[in-house]
Amino acid sequence: MRIRTAAVATTAVAGALATLTAVPAHAAEYTSALKVRGVQYDAPGRDSNKCFTGNTHQEYLTVKNYSPTKTVNLKGYVVEDTVGNRFVFEADHYLQLRDYVKLRGGSGSGSGSGSGKNSVVYRDNCNFIWNNDKDTIYPVKPTGSRADAHAYTKRGSDRDGNGYISFHK
Repeated sequence: MRIRTAAVATTAVAGALATLTAVPAHAAEYTSALKVRGVQYDAPGRDSNKCFTGNTHQEYLTVKNYSPTKTVNLKGYVVEDTVGNRFVFEADHYLQLRDYVKLRGGSGSGSGSGSGKNSVVYRDNCNFIWNNDKDTIYPVKPTGSRADAHAYTKRGSDRDGNGYISFHK
């Protein structure tokens, strides 16, 4: 089982982490159209973060635009976890109404840009981001406010034990 710890390098991130409070398994609804649909927090097989032969790309987070009327540009959005591991959408990536994107580990085509239903963005990083035992996921708007938040535990949230948890349909 993979467990990570990370040193937080900047005062701003450290200050933000210090103010975090516990988040229940299914956090209160945020008013954002952008929400975490689900997470494959435990990639199938034995964890290996080797860039070309590992399985980091099989760990992913699905983020969906739940707005019935508004397109969302992910540029400037951040997805992070409890200890400060993070990914920043640095390029334009438009999610039309009800579209979603899978944020995968590893590298691949489509990294950082694109749009359309079922699109993929690669983190261009071969390290795993989500812990296999428990973690919290925070999509953060470009303004710095949270769009959504979900905590999970392997034992309490993953009923069938397949490493995938659904938060919103």
